[in-house]
Amino acid sequence: MPSTAIFTFHSVLQDFLKPAARKVPVVYTFNGSPALKDAIEAMGIPHTEVAAILKNDAPATFSASLRHHDKLQVYPLDQSKVWPTGYSLRSEPLKPYRFVLDVHLGSLAKVLRMLGFDVVYHQSLHDTEIAQLAQAEQRIVLTRDIGLLKQKIIEHGYWLRSQQTEQQLQEVVSRYELQEHFKPLIRCLRCNELIRQVPKQEVLHKLPPKTRLYFHDFYYCSPCDKVYWKGSHYEHMMQVVQQLKIKLLPLEQTGL
Repeated sequence: MPSTAIFTFHSVLQDFLKPAARKVPVVYTFNGSPALKDAIEAMGIPHTEVAAILKNDAPATFSASLRHHDKLQVYPLDQSKVWPTGYSLRSEPLKPYRFVLDVHLGSLAKVLRMLGFDVVYHQSLHDTEIAQLAQAEQRIVLTRDIGLLKQKIIEHGYWLRSQQTEQQLQEVVSRYELQEHFKPLIRCLRCNELIRQVPKQEVLHKLPPKTRLYFHDFYYCSPCDKVYWKGSHYEHMMQVVQQLKIKLLPLEQTGL
């Protein structure tokens, strides 16, 4: 006869549940004694989104076995919450934060690179390669693929709720509190390498006629042989960043 356990998923973890299962305890039916990680992921929630688990009011690990009539409280990652010793299931990601993005997030990769963040992105990367890179280089995985985040070797990762680049940026900046770490125009948008500021005369032969006339500050990526300047795309992104910073200010600083 199958066993049952009751799971309560808190806050944003409910994003992963079917609408009918949200805001109510979930009755989970199982056979044997599965690990908590397996049970939680079977319900659609990747382990990278879980900060702490209470099993019958005591802290539990992902490898703990699920038993008949167990009651579980499952909590999401929250930068503002500090768990007592023995409760948190993961360490903080290595700083400064570095990322690896899946093949569907090319636009977000460019935006994050524009803001100075170290981002690995290649259209040819498979899920297994992404997971291995994340483990080997201690990178945070950003993805719209929940299944990717269920790979055991991925310790830090985030599932993007939105499909729109600007909203995705807001999610990532908010999740990892990046707003004070922007360093625009230090990385190549194409290859992620650091770029250097160069005199206009050095790249004059590479510039379109109007760019030669109206712009004076230039940056160069040697591996890509690519020149950057603060054009309309840059100005638009800086407006987005400024609006984003305002949205993320504490209420007392916004006067609300």
